[in-house]
Order: sequence, then structure tokens, then C-alpha cells
Amino acid sequence: MEYDTIVIGAGLAGLVATTEIAREGKSVLLLEQEGEQSLGGQAWWSFGGLFLVDSPEQRRMGIKDSKELAWQDWLGTAGFDREDDEDYWGKKWAESYVDFATEEKRTWLYEKGIRIFPVVGWAERGGYLAEGHGNSVPRFHITWGTGPGIVAPFVRDLYNYIETGLVAYLSRHQVDQFITENGAVTGVAGSILKPTTIKRGEESSRKIIGDFIYEAEAVIVSSGGIGANFDLIRKNWPERLGTAPQSMISGVPKHVDGRMLVLTEMAGGRIVNRDRMWHYTEGIKNWNPIWENHGIRILPGPSSMWFDAEGNRFLSPNFPGFDTLGTLRTIMATGYDYSWFILTQDIIEKEFALSGSEQNPDLTEKSVRKVLQRVLPGAPGPVQAFIDNGEDFVVADNIDNLVIGMNELVGEKRIDIEKVRRQVEARDRAIKNKFTKDLQITAMHGARHYLGDKVIRTAKPHKLLDPKNGPLIAVRLHVLSRKTLGGLQTDLSARVLGVDGDPIDGLFAAGEVAGFGGGGMHGYRSLEGTFLGGCLFSGKIAARSVVEKLR
Repeated sequence: MEYDTIVIGAGLAGLVATTEIAREGKSVLLLEQEGEQSLGGQAWWSFGGLFLVDSPEQRRMGIKDSKELAWQDWLGTAGFDREDDEDYWGKKWAESYVDFATEEKRTWLYEKGIRIFPVVGWAERGGYLAEGHGNSVPRFHITWGTGPGIVAPFVRDLYNYIETGLVAYLSRHQVDQFITENGAVTGVAGSILKPTTIKRGEESSRKIIGDFIYEAEAVIVSSGGIGANFDLIRKNWPERLGTAPQSMISGVPKHVDGRMLVLTEMAGGRIVNRDRMWHYTEGIKNWNPIWENHGIRILPGPSSMWFDAEGNRFLSPNFPGFDTLGTLRTIMATGYDYSWFILTQDIIEKEFALSGSEQNPDLTEKSVRKVLQRVLPGAPGPVQAFIDNGEDFVVADNIDNLVIGMNELVGEKRIDIEKVRRQVEARDRAIKNKFTKDLQITAMHGARHYLGDKVIRTAKPHKLLDPKNGPLIAVRLHVLSRKTLGGLQTDLSARVLGVDGDPIDGLFAAGEVAGFGGGGMHGYRSLEGTFLGGCLFSGKIAARSVVEKLR
């Protein structure tokens, strides 16, 4: 055979698998349906968040973390309840991943030249009991250079191995089927697509100009999830999250459609946990879109008031940044598929960040000077651009005009001014003391006990209706599609399992297509910073297993 291994998909998991196999002197053919400009896949677009446990960055911030605490949080968040079947391997992958995030992950990335921003973020705070969902401590480590910073060393290694002849990289090669012999996968066949010069993320042509067949001793599927396939998302939507939204925006380009999941299942692979998915509730329409229905996620601090489409404030613990899927379920129960933040200029200046490498040029460009500008008065530049140009933002000098603007935005008088005023005034009265029965305000005060939140992520508690903190701002929030938590079931060697539970000889999977490991190592929910990490870990495991097979 011309190649030892074929890797399908040049996202982060595929790049890791390819370069790790080549590092051991084995030859790899990397196939990707998109153009070369899409190297790195969804990881390139990401904020670069990494879940690390008991890191030097945490210790410097005064955070006391441990593997035992992280595993407690993971179990409380995942809620594994199919342990005899669909969760069997996912839970084993989860435990191995927490070990990786505690012991090896940071050192390995550091050796590749990846550096971490010194302030650790606190995502998915939970809001329940100690054994429930959420991170007990801040664990969200931002890569210096965001998503491109994560991707860069693996792309560099890829081109080095291409030069040495160990790797062949063929873009615009779309796999259409697996080649099998005596029950083993021995290669792939597919279509060569018309070359493209489009920008990263734009929709590419599907015009076929040729075909191909390649054989190898091992094939790794690392093709991503279903985030842009709204029909498949709605088909798999679970009853526990209510009715699937009629209107969504997309956090990923159109080619993230789950195509290889279907083809791998046709080849005998088993898909598990189809009903588990990860969609954000703080999505806004991109005023400068790159792909169809392009949405951006707000990474909020804890202070914005959150209301449903009719102006009713959400109950505890549906606060910004606490429980993504819990809030999604709450929103869908209202009968609408959108909600609102109400906040002040002071809050948006300190607490609003936007997810994605392109929305954080200071961090992406590794510019200390630009990062320091975040402490200056005014909203960060990308946030201000959305305030000025985004269709989901309403700015007003008082609560009456704000609600009028919110109603105008949706085209009907859906929200009563007096109802919203009453709720905001009640919240403002609770600000007078540092103690209160309003649990959101308690959470705001608690966040400021953590130095990282106090310095850069949480505004000083203040009255929303005090003009000196204004103007008032309302933000319409959409459901933003993003990640597939289920996928191809794999054992701890990343071998794809068939419906009988036995490995399919020669077939491996890594990344989102495998539920980031085992067919769903996250269970029902994510602690955040674990998607990039899942791609890194599963790509590394798949590579190690393939190398062992080839020896």
C-alpha cells in the first residue's frame, strides 16, 4: 500500500492524528473536502479555550483545584445514565481525559510552543449543589493566539512532514465510501471537487471533476459534527429540551453537516447518544457574516438581567454563564426561540466578550498593547461594532424607550413596559446591600471574590436604572448551533465499534465525530474548554493506536 494510514478531515483532531503518526515514521494521506485555507477546521474559529486542572495559571490566581474535584464536577455535569450501553466507553474516555487535562496536556502543548493567557476564566458555573452541574472553580484557559494559536504548531508540523515525504495532503477530496475486505476497512473512495479560492468559512462548490481510490492499513475519521445541519439537529432534538427551535443561527460553516457520520454508519460503525448536543443561548446575528446564518456567541459575565420573549425574568439558576442547556430548556419552554439581556453600558464594557478568533484580534494577534486597551473606557472594539451595526442591539436612555425599541425589533408589542420596569426596580433595590435574597446578585458578589473576575470580567454591582451607569442596552439572543456531543462509539484505543460492540478492523475515529471520545465523553453537558481538548486528546490516542497496529 502507498500509505500506512488515511486520515479523513483536516480539523484539529485530524491534524493531531496525522502529525503524531508521521512523527513515528509512518506515512499518512490526509484528505479534506474543503480547500487548503480551511486547515484547522472549527478549531481555527474558536476562542482557544482549554480545560486544564491544577495548572500554574490557576495556582497563581489563588485557585485550589485537583483531579478529584474536576472529576466530581465532570460526573455532576455529564449525568451519565446509560453506563451499560451508550455511555460505557464515553465515561471511560472522560476519566482518561481528566487525567490528561491534569497531568500531560499543558506540558505537551507548552513543548509545541503554545502559551496560555494568565487570567483563567470561569465558564459554566452551574448554580446547583456541589455535586451538580458546573465548574466549582475557574478552569477556562485561553490560548495566547486563540484558535489559530492552537492550530499553528500542528499545521507547521504538517508541512514539515509533507516536505519529508511522510505526509501527503489532498484538499478538495471528498470521501464517498469506505472500501472493505473481509469485514475490515482497507481504504476509501470518493470525488475530487473543483478547486476553490474562497475565504475560510465561505460555502464552497460541490462540482465534481474527478474521482479517487486509496488504500491503507488504517483509516481515521476526524470529520467533525452536525452543527450546520439544522434538519439533522431538529431530527435528533430531545424532548427534554422542549420543542426544537424553528429559528436558529449557525456557529459553524455550512460544510459541518455530519456527512461522514452517515457514511461511517453505513460501513457498520455505531452512532450513540444522537440526542445529546450543545447549543448556546446567547447567540447574536453576525452583522458581517462569513457563512449562511452566521452567528456569534456572547461570552457574558454574571450581571446582565435575562428575560424571556414576553419580558419575564428567568428564575435561578438561569443566569448568564451558569448552565447552557438548562437555560436552553427554559427558553424553549416559553414557546419562543429567543430571549433578552438587559444591561448597562458599564456592564457591556466589562462583561461582554465575543467567542471566536476573529472577534478577539488582540488575543489572536498576541498583542499585549491591544489587550491592555481592554481596561480603557468603552466597550471592546468588536463589541462596539455589534452595538453600532448588529440588528439584535437596542440602546436607549430610559427603560420606556428601551422596551419600545425591543418591541419594534420583533414587530409587535410583546413586552409590557411596566412589567419590565417593576422587575428591574426590584433588582435595583436589592443592590443596596452586599447581602440579598436575589441569588443572581449573590452570584455577582461571589464572582468578585475571584481576582480574575473582579479585574476583567465582573462589573461592580450597580443599579441599572441609575443614569450614570447608562445608557441602557437590550440584546436579543438567539439559539446558536454548535457541537455534537454524541457520535461514533469508540473504545479506549479510538477503534470504531460496530453494532455488535466489536471493533471494526482498520477503522478509527477522533474528535467531534466520535463525541470527542467514546461516542460522548461529555455525557449531557460540557464544562467548556473541553472541545478543543477532546480533539487534541482523541487525535493523540487514535495516532498512538494506529502506530501500534502498524508495528
